[in-house]
Amino acid sequence: MSHEYHRRGIVTVTDLLEAHTRQVVRAEAERLLDKHAERRDLRLETTGYTRRSMSVVPSEVIAGNSELVTSLYANPQLLGALEAIAGEKLHPCPKADEEFLITRQEQRGDTHGWHWGDFSFALIWVLLAPPIDIGGLLQCVPHTEWDKSSPRINNYLAENPIDTYYFASGDVYFLRTDTTLHRTIPLREDATRIILNMTWAGDRDLKRELKADDRWWDNADVSAASAIKK
Repeated sequence: MSHEYHRRGIVTVTDLLEAHTRQVVRAEAERLLDKHAERRDLRLETTGYTRRSMSVVPSEVIAGNSELVTSLYANPQLLGALEAIAGEKLHPCPKADEEFLITRQEQRGDTHGWHWGDFSFALIWVLLAPPIDIGGLLQCVPHTEWDKSSPRINNYLAENPIDTYYFASGDVYFLRTDTTLHRTIPLREDATRIILNMTWAGDRDLKRELKADDRWWDNADVSAASAIKK
């Protein structure tokens, strides 16, 4: 698993988590979405104006309303397994607004467009996924770098193979987010895809200064965002 992770920037870790745990997390995410979901429809300058179209539950809302999610995030057995795969220590995310994120894609065209993460590691729980022909698949270009002033996404896509993955409902994967350019393929019709994202930092991230105003999941009105006109 570690070899696959370092080679491709991603590895499936579904079997590390009991089916009951994954079912309970799905129910918790659906509960939080029902109470707290906020819609986002925008393009982001720091990723070359790629699109974000989905409903979200921001990190602080999850932290304040879900003991289940916060306890899993700090679970030493889970952290130990992920650190064995990563080959390094995972630190709690130094930005409270990025520890967690629940997203729900639900409308035709919904997507999390091409992007990287500000911090190194993410555990993605695919809690509900549409059939493979509807969309929502993950695409990745590993071993890439994010320059927010010049993201060069089309250059990376033209110069490198694009890996495409289908994850069914209940699957979980571990992603190296800061060096893996990734997106979800837009939904071709109204359908539902729900994920929970847990983010951790590596040693290299702990002193990083984040200057760009592009934290769209926390605030739809950040300066790097441009609203999508209907």
